[in-house]
Formats: sequence, structure tokens, C-alpha cells
Amino acid sequence: MFRTNMVNAKACATLCLPYQRLLKDDGIPFDNPFLYQSIVGALQYLTFTRPDIAFSFHQVCQFMQKPMLDHFTAVKQILRYLKGSCHYGLTFQKGSLDLTAFSDADWAGDPNDRRSTTGLVVFLGSNPVSWSSKNQHTVSRSSTEAEYRALSTTSAELDWIKQLLVFLQVPILQPPVLLDNLSAIALSFNFVQHQRTKHIEIDFPMGYRDLLSSTSGS
Repeated sequence: MFRTNMVNAKACATLCLPYQRLLKDDGIPFDNPFLYQSIVGALQYLTFTRPDIAFSFHQVCQFMQKPMLDHFTAVKQILRYLKGSCHYGLTFQKGSLDLTAFSDADWAGDPNDRRSTTGLVVFLGSNPVSWSSKNQHTVSRSSTEAEYRALSTTSAELDWIKQLLVFLQVPILQPPVLLDNLSAIALSFNFVQHQRTKHIEIDFPMGYRDLLSSTSGS
């Protein structure tokens, strides 16, 4: 707040404007790239305890090399939101040690390269222990493919947490992965190779598909 002279700025209730899409080379270049990089770098530390800003941070961190004025406006929107929600945080409660994961994807949501965004969160009982919002490595040709890739990433993260709990001798049941795409769920349970899915066959080895079919749910 001090770096941007926003200590007395008006707080806001939302992280970004509806349907906001930040373009790479559109608009006026921001005259202080170092300030932009410094603030966005500081926001990264906040994502460790504030999963609610993960998606907005993911958007603004893509323009570190050549930020535009619109990008810095989006950063200031995040700062205004943080000012109004500085009392937010994570509360960890005693209870069940069951794992539950949630997976989602924003198909072709990046207007710069049309890559999809994977979003995931893993809960240990009622406590979030892992979350992420990041672009997928390749362009997906359908929402089903984007959701399936997100499911793969979520299942891999969930498997890592399971191995950690096993190492700590914490008994766990087979955890579910929850998502909202019936086609991706069906594909994970019964991967049928045909013209529209053979490129996914290359991206996901058999081990991943076995993991997906054992954890996905609706």
C-alpha cells in the first residue's frame, strides 16, 4: 500500500471487474515496470495464505516483462480488495483427516494465447491445504479436454499429498475429486481412444489415467 500511495485508497469488495480480460500489448505501457514487478512479487507471498486472490494474481503476473497501464490498474484493484479484507485468513479446525479435492477449468480463457486455466483446491477435512490457479501448457480443443487436463493436474497434486500423509503414518481413505464436467468424468473412467482424443493419449500416460479413474467423482 505504501509503495503505491494507496494507504488511504477506497476499499472494494471484488478482485476484478466482471468479464475482465487483460491483453498483452493493448493500451499504454506502464512507465514504472520495476514498481509493477515489486508489487506483484509481494502479492505472490499473500497467495500462500489467501487462496481467494490466486486467480487474480495469476492474471497480473503474466505481464511482468512489459506491463501496461491497464495491468497496473488491475493490480490496484487487488490492493483495494485486500485493504477491505485484511482481516481475512485461513482457520484450521480440528476434525476429520479425509482428503477432498476440487478441480475446475476455464476453457480458452486467456485471450492472448487461448490457453485454458486450471484451478484446484485440496481440503484436509474442512481445511484447505493446497490450491493453484495456472495456465495449462497446451491449447485445449474443447471444454472437456480442458477439464480433463485440470483433473489430471489435480489428481497428481492429490497423489503427492496422499504420499506425504502415508509417510507421516496418517490413515486415509481413497479421496474423491469433484468437478462439474460429466464428459471429463466419463473420459476418466473409460478412456476411449478415437479421433478426438488421440492427442490426449499422448499427453496422459496410462499411470495418470489409472489415477484419474480411481479418484474422480461428481
